[in-house]
Amino acid sequence: MKTISHPSYPLVHFAAFVIVAAGIKASAVLVLPFLLAAFLAIICVPPLFWMQRKGIPGVVGILIIMFVFFAIQMILVSLVSASISDFQENIPFYQERLRTLTITGLQILSQHGIEVETDVLAEILNPSRFLGLAANTLNGLRGMLTNTFFVFLIFIFMLSEASGFPNKLKAIMGGENSNLEKYSQITSGVNRYLGIKTLTSLGTGIIIAVWLSVQGVDFPVMWGVFAFLFNYIPNIGSIIAAIPAVLLSLIQLGPMGAGIAGLGFLIVNMLVGSFIEPKVMGRGTGLSALVVFLSLAFWGWILGPVGMLLSVPLTMAVKIALSERESTRWISILLGSNIEAHLLVEEQSEKQSENE
Repeated sequence: MKTISHPSYPLVHFAAFVIVAAGIKASAVLVLPFLLAAFLAIICVPPLFWMQRKGIPGVVGILIIMFVFFAIQMILVSLVSASISDFQENIPFYQERLRTLTITGLQILSQHGIEVETDVLAEILNPSRFLGLAANTLNGLRGMLTNTFFVFLIFIFMLSEASGFPNKLKAIMGGENSNLEKYSQITSGVNRYLGIKTLTSLGTGIIIAVWLSVQGVDFPVMWGVFAFLFNYIPNIGSIIAAIPAVLLSLIQLGPMGAGIAGLGFLIVNMLVGSFIEPKVMGRGTGLSALVVFLSLAFWGWILGPVGMLLSVPLTMAVKIALSERESTRWISILLGSNIEAHLLVEEQSEKQSENE
């Protein structure tokens, strides 16, 4: 019997997508720790397998990874906790000082013949809001770093199951390798992206911390950690990380100091984002710039700030999974970059030429 495609099927699929998205958003408190643990496990599985190949028992390897995980967590907490507390205490002073500088700058423009509604424009362009947003974000970061028991527990169980998961997939599929290959593609793609992004973000954070420290800006280590974390957010993450640090340098050092701080952020992010990452990653994430931005907004809405950090890996995993089925491959192509689409067109043209 011939199957007839009903015209309402796309609407049904869209409705199912909306329901799933709403369910994830409603259960974000449970979903978020699982996703964080999953991506930590993806990063840590290669070192675990490497230690096993060197003859180190799996339990010992997991204990080593646990120790490293705890050490990194304690270092981050010790670096940012005191700075966040001091920064939050000084927020009212910083905001008032910044508001005064803004009004003064607008008055200077007015004296030079540029007529502006000082009070209205100062309220609309109130940069002190960015300091408040930075304080709230940093406070959430501190809470995430100090309340990771559930994430850590899931992470350990995932590591203990990692070595046997491929065999379970083979047993489920009766020896077929298609799903195993799909699983390997997803994990290797996400692992490569997260590994490279972690190294480049670490370099970015260290350079920013040193740059601001030499300038004499308050809390340089905290801003370095801030730059390290927000470098995971593509396209706009480096801008978000730069704004509060540049505003603080404006308060402390004046316009020249703010310009030097902004120049430091610009140089580092151009060097890392435009030269180092593209060269190391090759074809990059395989996602178009528009999709990267939309995924940033979507996952940020679903899972909050941590969802923004995980937006690219999550979308990459979805794209790879969609590419494995003929019926959904077109969605994967739409999510992909123009370079990837161009390569596919060239491959199709070569196949047509060979057939002719």
